[in-house]
Amino acid sequence: MGSKNPPDQSKAPKPKKEQLSKQMKSTCAPKPKRAQATNPATDDPQSMFKVGFLSDVYQERSIESGAIDKVVTRFPPEPNGFLHIGHSKAIAINFGFAQQHGGECYLRFDDTNPKGEEEQYFIAIEEMVRWLGFEPKRVTYSSDNFERLYALAEALVEKGKAYVCHCTKTEIIAQRGGGEGEGKPRYACPHRDRPTSESLAEFRAMRDGKYEAGEAALRMKQNLDDGNPQMWDLFAYRIPDKDHRRHHRTGDKWRIYPTYDFTHCLCDSFEGITHSLCTTEFELSRVSYEWLCHQLEVYKPMQREYGRLNVSGTVLSKRKIIELVNNGHAHGWDDPRLYTLIALRRRGIPPGAILSFVNELGVTKAPSNIELKRFETSIRRYLELTVPRLMLVLEPLAVIIDDLDDDHLELLDVPFSKDPTYGSHKVPFTKKVYIERSDFREVDSDDYFRLAPGKSVGLLKAPFPITATSFDKDPKTGEVTVVHAKYEKPLDGSAPKKPKSFIHWVASSPVHNSPIKATVRAFNPLFKSNNPAAHPDGFLADINPESEQIFPDAMIESGFKEIKDRAPWPAEAGEKINNAETRNCQAEGAAPAATEPKPETVRFQGMRVAYFCVDRETTTDNLILNKIVTLKEDIGKD
Repeated sequence: MGSKNPPDQSKAPKPKKEQLSKQMKSTCAPKPKRAQATNPATDDPQSMFKVGFLSDVYQERSIESGAIDKVVTRFPPEPNGFLHIGHSKAIAINFGFAQQHGGECYLRFDDTNPKGEEEQYFIAIEEMVRWLGFEPKRVTYSSDNFERLYALAEALVEKGKAYVCHCTKTEIIAQRGGGEGEGKPRYACPHRDRPTSESLAEFRAMRDGKYEAGEAALRMKQNLDDGNPQMWDLFAYRIPDKDHRRHHRTGDKWRIYPTYDFTHCLCDSFEGITHSLCTTEFELSRVSYEWLCHQLEVYKPMQREYGRLNVSGTVLSKRKIIELVNNGHAHGWDDPRLYTLIALRRRGIPPGAILSFVNELGVTKAPSNIELKRFETSIRRYLELTVPRLMLVLEPLAVIIDDLDDDHLELLDVPFSKDPTYGSHKVPFTKKVYIERSDFREVDSDDYFRLAPGKSVGLLKAPFPITATSFDKDPKTGEVTVVHAKYEKPLDGSAPKKPKSFIHWVASSPVHNSPIKATVRAFNPLFKSNNPAAHPDGFLADINPESEQIFPDAMIESGFKEIKDRAPWPAEAGEKINNAETRNCQAEGAAPAATEPKPETVRFQGMRVAYFCVDRETTTDNLILNKIVTLKEDIGKD
């Protein structure tokens, strides 16, 4: 994390300003169409390891060749922020690579920089790894190796391959040919050739607190003639400022800390990592990685680099997300409009959908620069085949079917999905139903195919159509309050005329707890453009003022209770094992206690509207739903 985070990419498709109810009502064909796409649930989720780049990487150092006995990988985040969508690729690759070859993967916290490291990040990172369905062989910490790393640093000094430098930042830049008049020849630090005994004494003085931040640092003595900047005497140890010296795990024991360039390859070596897989930003670092292992005569893992995952139309950096939160543009790090993993989880995106997306992109050395709409298309395709369907009305409008008796009740058998294994449920149909307000017009037109005076529509799954006969309005606001209709059930028992369109609905039947009232939060892209960072007035000036829409009076059919009781949807490993208590029970061989499903695992398709999940702020008296993604856009009828 930290400096290893992908740079902010920006740009998302310009959000539409129409309300969700209006935006989605174009989907009014008799039956919602299944997305014409490959089934992510039956696709080979290991395909990215079997062919292409990662297959080639394995062949370089394989079990079959005798080069190794077992594959061992690691995922090494810095615990100074929350993981984001870009990290999902690294998690999937490192854990998945080991899994594919029957090996092990460590979750290693690269906690060598006390600045910004907090307990909440350690917890959230491990939680996200498990949420994605992966179980680390062990959770380790670079800080566990501080004593061993320090000893190796002294050994490097004694070998004449490291020295203590007292140069300023400006002087070091100049030594590397930069600064004013950039492009000048590189030259050595004046302390580079000091006696080994002197560097060793100065290094111990650093350890003992003689120097403050910026006054001394241990540098590796590499090769200034190499064209690779990663060989220009990199820092091995530095002194943090006093305000950021206390370490989250080791307290005040250390006044100096090893750098990433010194620590990473050695911790890989200590843990017996066979394949050190990282993004291409570290490709130049491979030379210094191997150089240090060689100089210290330790086991040398094989580092290989793949292209990172960047998503445009959003921001991923910790600094910018903090600005969004502090300025009231986001409600927190798990705001569903963000692309942190905790935000995507709260939004209701299944972990399997994220892994399917990564697998779909494949892995090469080229970066994957993806627009939000492509990500959402992949999520939508996954949900289409893995979650049940219900009827939900965002902005209800009452329809009274006048020719039905007041106590009329039909219990309709409605399937949860086109897949019969999902089962079905009973939905009450009564004299009074609620439809979407946007599914009615006071004045009809030839190009309009939903409800209007004198026009018939089908009610999804109901046996007969209805025809609007009149409507009532609020005299003060002019808003339609009730639509009156008649039930088009032929008296002679013949088949009714098939309507041109069908709409969804929810019946009023208190005895069946219908409708269930809910507040729906519909999320649109947080930014107006696909590149918020490019805005001349800064990325905050690109905020979309309509990125969140609230529907406080939404209604959902009674089948919701069964969907909630049967969660998670879909049933995935990372969401079945969703808390430490359950994992501990399993480790001890005991049966885990029954636990409530996490709110975001209660997912469903609201027919003709969007995909939804339950939000964590839901209470007994207030059901809150989050929109996950819209349905696949169809050319519908107005």
